Amino acid sequence: MEIILKKDAPSLGKMGSVVRVADGYARNYLIPQGIGIEATLKNLKLLEKEIKIWQKRAGRQKEDAIKLGSEIEKLSLSFARKAGEEDKIFGSVTSMNIEEQIKESGIQIDRKQIHLEEPIKTLGIFTVPIKLHPEVTANLKILVVKE
Repeated sequence: MEIILKKDAPSLGKMGSVVRVADGYARNYLIPQGIGIEATLKNLKLLEKEIKIWQKRAGRQKEDAIKLGSEIEKLSLSFARKAGEEDKIFGSVTSMNIEEQIKESGIQIDRKQIHLEEPIKTLGIFTVPIKLHPEVTANLKILVVKE
């Protein structure tokens, strides 16, 4: 049986693709779970219309992410922390701290978009990637100085 996927399925494919699966798998799992619909002529025509809508929406989201990314790259955040020997700071600068300062500057992002591999624990200048869209990543400059 051929099925049109309504959601991404890791073992089958991406949303909108037409895949061939066993009849029982389609009737008993994919269709009731809302993961797919039967690939009839009517549903294929609906799929074409929906793909155009998805592409427009994805294009708008990417444009918004690019605009937001340019605003973020203009920013430079500064954190003052107490430091000990060898420029190691007491505590650390985490993605939560970065999120709070970005929000204070008027930009709304989620902490999960900040890809900080590990908290910053030394003084210096750092570049932190912020993933705004699957194809758009902005680099934020962070300065950690001695208090």
